[in-house]
Amino acid sequence: MIVQTKFKTLVRTWTLALGLTVASLAGGSSSALAQTAPASEAAPAPAAAPAAVATEMKTDAAAPAKKPEAAENPYGIGALWTTSDGVAKGVLLILAIMSMGSWYILAVKMLEQRKVGGFAREAAEKFWGAGTVAQGAAALNKESPYQFIAAAGVDATKKHGGLMGHIPLNDWISMSIQRSVDRVNREMQGGLSFLATVGSISPFVGLFGTVWGIYHALTAIGISGQASIDKVAGPVGEALIMTALGLAVAVPAVLAYNWLISRNKGVMDDIRGFGGDLHSVLLGSASKS
Repeated sequence: MIVQTKFKTLVRTWTLALGLTVASLAGGSSSALAQTAPASEAAPAPAAAPAAVATEMKTDAAAPAKKPEAAENPYGIGALWTTSDGVAKGVLLILAIMSMGSWYILAVKMLEQRKVGGFAREAAEKFWGAGTVAQGAAALNKESPYQFIAAAGVDATKKHGGLMGHIPLNDWISMSIQRSVDRVNREMQGGLSFLATVGSISPFVGLFGTVWGIYHALTAIGISGQASIDKVAGPVGEALIMTALGLAVAVPAVLAYNWLISRNKGVMDDIRGFGGDLHSVLLGSASKS
């Protein structure tokens, strides 16, 4: 009994010790797991950060690149107009008026010369095939210079009386036709003097603006006491723009003037030839009558 009692006591002691050991082992495992769990949960964070960065990089790459807005030129023509004084604005207005007038005259004279060319073809078809000079003049357009010259020749033959009768008929008809041809020539030359004037003086108008801009640059240097680029860039840019505008107005005006003069010469040669033929026809008609 005593042995059994000792055995039971020993078993209980070992059982208790084993239980305490198992309990201690179980508690240690739980503590280790509890300590390991945050570490295991925090560990993926560094891996997630590169993923987030990669995602942002992909998003930025996929998004269209924004174009930088073009900066407004502080030394352009618009800035020149807004920052210039009354003298510079007056120069710009004068150059603008000259340019618009030149292009207007060029367009008008081109249309006029084209119209006169059509009248020349009309005269060749209708006038010379008529029975008389009066009938031929009546067949032409009222706006035609050929009709005006033919009518002047007819009137010369009808009004050769009184004091005019002392002038030989040949000279009288020639004078009348020549006057009408000269009048047509004056009308064809109208406006070309404006082109010649613009071509001559517009460079000097631009040069005046250049001098005015340089004066502003020197004034800015004198006030600031230093020749820094920000003090002289605006006035010098204004001066260069004025020079360029003066040339831009002058060159088209000179080219238009020379071209229109050349075309007018051809038109007037045809009109003078028509006047000479008309003179001969009128003398022949007068001698027959």
